[in-house]
Order: sequence, then structure tokens, then C-alpha cells
Amino acid sequence: MAPPRVAVVGLGDVSVVHLAAIEKLGAPLVGVCDSRGDYRALLDEVRPDVVHICTPHDQHVPVALAALERGVHVLLEKPVANTIEQADLLVAAAKDHPALKVGVCLQNRYNLTSQAVHELLTSGEMGRVRGASASVLWHRDAAYYAARPWRGVRERSGGGVLINQAIHTLDLVQWLLGEVTAVRGHAGQYGGASGDVEDTAHLVLDHAGGARSVFFATTTNAVDSPVTIEITAERGTLLIRGDLTVAYADGRVETIAELAPEGGGRAYWGASHELLIADFYRSLNDPGPFWIGLEEALKSQHLLDEIYRQHT
Repeated sequence: MAPPRVAVVGLGDVSVVHLAAIEKLGAPLVGVCDSRGDYRALLDEVRPDVVHICTPHDQHVPVALAALERGVHVLLEKPVANTIEQADLLVAAAKDHPALKVGVCLQNRYNLTSQAVHELLTSGEMGRVRGASASVLWHRDAAYYAARPWRGVRERSGGGVLINQAIHTLDLVQWLLGEVTAVRGHAGQYGGASGDVEDTAHLVLDHAGGARSVFFATTTNAVDSPVTIEITAERGTLLIRGDLTVAYADGRVETIAELAPEGGGRAYWGASHELLIADFYRSLNDPGPFWIGLEEALKSQHLLDEIYRQHT
């Protein structure tokens, strides 16, 4: 299958990894515009097969709706939208265009470590999962918010550390441990640099299989520490911290190395954007939806939205 003709709307930080992947995959890049550009005119003029949306959160849905109306497949950066209400508009529109694919960049599911943990857990090799803990300890100072002011404005970003940084890890926790039946927690601002959005949050998640996970995220750490996910099961412990370490109850220890990111992207974005984008392109001729579509991506966004609603 020939690679699709693609366009990119939004030329902020994360567009770097999209543009690099597009070039490496040999997909013709037929148009770009930044978040202030006329994306409707772009779509009308170049008529791409796929549009990559890398705009600020509050512009995700308007661009996606315009693309669907023009028969263009959509690959959307996380989160789906700045609010669940906006996301619901896109869900409804996607149902009206079932032939079009909508994918969301929760690329950490493609990490070698994530894939290995998912296989170990779903195969039953580790036995029943007892619980998990996860942490995102990162650093974002006032200059980070000043560089892109929308990040610190709840109306535009939808929130802070949960929706902007930790959503990837929250997505992995619910994907690996299964459906979340209850979530409790708190989100607040303690560092004072993040506008009107939270910089710290803690959550307790109950999963359908009986396991419980605890989750902590902050952007007030001194540095960007490695994201950590530790899962305790009957037959061992699985620890993702960069690489994956599997410590079996019988004393065996195995390590699976994660791929190192290439190109101009941030190290904490990982190396899996290209894998997700390639998979999305391959899916365009498949009859069913892309596996990380709106419904799947909104699972983690509904969880963090519940925390926001509990404390607003």
C-alpha cells in the first residue's frame, strides 16, 4: 500500500516527532500550518488523506471536525480534547463518518516494555495481579508556561499535570490492569508556577479484577525523573523504570531494554510515536476502527476528569 498523503496542523513542540516520522515513513507531506493558520483552507487546497493534529488542546476538536467533514482521516495528539464535552462532539461526528479512521497518540502503549508487560499479564504467566503503583515526577517551571501560555489556562488546556503530562502513564495503568471501576483522589497547585492548573495529583484506582493501583504525578520535582510503573502479581513483580525488570517469585530476573528516542524529540516522549504512526497508516485500509481510537483514548481522560470534577 502506498503511504498516505498527509498534512500537519499545529507546529508546536510535539510536531517535531510527527514530522520526523512522516519523513522516515516516506509519506508525502502535502501541507502544514500552525495553530494560527487557516486549517480549513489548507484541507480544501491540498486534500490530504490524513491530517496530524498537533495544536493546543482546545483546538483539537475544531480541526478534527473540519477534517472529517472533508473525508480526511485524523491522527490526534493526546488528549482528545480540553473537555469531555468537546470530546463528545468529536465522538458523535466520528460515528457519522464510519469509513474514516480517528487515532489518538497514546504512543507509550507501543513501548517495548509496555508490550512485554501486557503480554506477560494477559498470558496468565504472572498469575493474578494484586496491584500496582505509578509515578510521574517531572519538572516544569514558570518559563515552560510562559513559552506556551495556553498550558497554564484551564479553559484552553483542560488542566495541568494530569491531562498534559501524566495522561500517558494513567492510560498505561488502566490498559495493563484493566477496567477502572472507581477512582478517588485530589489534584491541586503547590508549586505556584502553573497558572490556574494543577501541578500535583494523587489517585487511587480500583480495577474490575480486584486489583488496586495508586498513582502520583507532579511537575514540582527538581528534575524529570523516569516514569515508574510497578505491578505486583502472584508470580512476581514487573517494574518499568526506563527498562523493564521482571523479578519472578522463583528467583529469576529478566530485563527488557526500552528503545532510545532518536531525532529532535524530548527524551520523555519516548521512541514510539513512529511505531504508532506507521500502524495508523497501515490501518487505513482495514474495515474496523484503529485500536487506539476515541473510545479507547477517552478511558484515561474520563478518569482524570472525574478527579477534576471532585475538586472544582
